[in-house]
Amino acid sequence: MNDILIPHLKELFQLNYFQAMLVQFAFFGAYFIGSVIYFAVSYVYGDPINKIGYKGGIIIGLLISALGCVLFYPAEIMAVYPMFLMALFTLGLGFTLLQISANPYVAILGRPEGASSRLNLAQAFNSLGTTIAPVLGGYLIFEFFAEGGKITPEATKIPYLIFGLLFILLAVFVKAIKLPRFKAEEVTGGKLGALAFPQLRGGVMAIFFYVGAEVAIGSLIISFISQPDIMGLDEQAGKNYLAVYWGGAMIGRFLGSISLNDKLDGMKKALYMVLTAAAVFLVIYSIVDLTFGQISTFIVFIVLNFAAFAIGRSVAARALMIFAVANIALILATVLGTGSWAMWTLLAVGLFNSIMWSNIFTLAITGLGAHTSQGASLLVMGILGGALIPLLQGWMADSIGLKPSFIIPAVCYAYIAGYGLFCGRRLGKVTRSEPVADGH
Repeated sequence: MNDILIPHLKELFQLNYFQAMLVQFAFFGAYFIGSVIYFAVSYVYGDPINKIGYKGGIIIGLLISALGCVLFYPAEIMAVYPMFLMALFTLGLGFTLLQISANPYVAILGRPEGASSRLNLAQAFNSLGTTIAPVLGGYLIFEFFAEGGKITPEATKIPYLIFGLLFILLAVFVKAIKLPRFKAEEVTGGKLGALAFPQLRGGVMAIFFYVGAEVAIGSLIISFISQPDIMGLDEQAGKNYLAVYWGGAMIGRFLGSISLNDKLDGMKKALYMVLTAAAVFLVIYSIVDLTFGQISTFIVFIVLNFAAFAIGRSVAARALMIFAVANIALILATVLGTGSWAMWTLLAVGLFNSIMWSNIFTLAITGLGAHTSQGASLLVMGILGGALIPLLQGWMADSIGLKPSFIIPAVCYAYIAGYGLFCGRRLGKVTRSEPVADGH
């Protein structure tokens, strides 16, 4: 929804690109501040998740997120840009606790070898939300709640109140269901803790650059394809192509869940990947307001995504490196290209973003043992990239032009490729020690 809010608030408050990117700065800056607080508390007093449990962390995160959504109501009443930023900051704090709780929980729910596969599966459903949001959110903000085609603050009030209610209902649902409980050995201050592991330190920066690049691109897609030398489309049409960008991540994550599953043999794996890609593509096609002819070009890049998985050979570090290199090539094609070709190469970056969060996360916490939750809080701290990288690219877009500014994400992917190479060489013989289940 942030990607929809940016052009909405940009027009409403007459902002430049840098000012509009404060949306991402407020939202993702909350991840950094929340994670710093969590790390400090865990370092001095012991891991809070160990005390309240992963389930408790998820519930509290959902309730804080609901509060953030409710704050959009006074922001709409006051029609003041900083109030929207405050609401987004609160929402980001809730999501921070959700990330710290949910990601390591998914990772430890089974064998270490399957952690990347499980996280990719979980993230695939995340991508379903980010695929639907541009279409649904764009309709609500740019059409349903617009008055005579005019953008108003009213367009955000009701949608976010609905989201707040959904968060509360989800918190009640999580409270009601039974979930396995895990507890790691307590680790308190006086030690370097998770920071002693080089894969974790490198992983924090990899998350920083990955989230920064993904968010910066998503934030500027609607503006990019509205350029006369690209497609010249308005926001209503552009939101559908934004959904394709996030839908590509959904396809890649479902494929990653299958590709990184070491229990499937080669033939079954290939068949499941083909069927899954076809099914998810049809889901995206049914969501967006595009004809098959308008979206069919994307199939070419899905085939290239298959090739990248084949070269990666189901190895998390190798796949991460290959996907990062592919994104560098796609962005260079975008910067040098024009028309629909430049648009499609940029949208295809979503396909190759797909496995990055899951693979970086699992590689970074490999071998951390009792420091796993503390390490997770540091990784979530890396989401600060989503606040700073879009701001940097927004400044560059104002200074040198929108298209050349995409060189910033290309630099980000260069670091990620290097991190994949590092982990491939270092972690081959590392076995992650599992947290101890407490019998529940």
